[in-house]
Amino acid sequence: MIQRRTRKAVNQINVVPYIDVMLVLLVIFMVTAPFINPTQVELPSVGRSATAPSAPLEVMIRADGSLLLRDRAVAGEGENLSEAQLPLAVQERVRARPGQAVVISADGKVEYKSVMRVMDKLQALGVARVGLLVKPAGQ
Repeated sequence: MIQRRTRKAVNQINVVPYIDVMLVLLVIFMVTAPFINPTQVELPSVGRSATAPSAPLEVMIRADGSLLLRDRAVAGEGENLSEAQLPLAVQERVRARPGQAVVISADGKVEYKSVMRVMDKLQALGVARVGLLVKPAGQ
């Protein structure tokens, strides 16, 4: 008769494949880490922020998307404009008062892309000082 050997049950986990996978992941993370951009933004504090311009030209973007151009140096309601009319009207006023700042005040419900579209148009016109008008946090 042939004697059979009894096999013992293995009661240990083979961790070598797990170590291999971890080393591969470690190498991948080390290689890709320099390409990741941090999402930290350094915001100016109140003490370092610039003072607001005294009599800026204000481009107001209403909640419905319509534009109003108002010169704060001249008392008045301002004029309603379309996006196509904005560049010509701003150029006229900037030629009359070179170096005048232009601020954009937008309703809180206006989409960000609308504000950026107006800002791009102003910068394409060569307006040197373009800013955003905001309400202080306490009000």
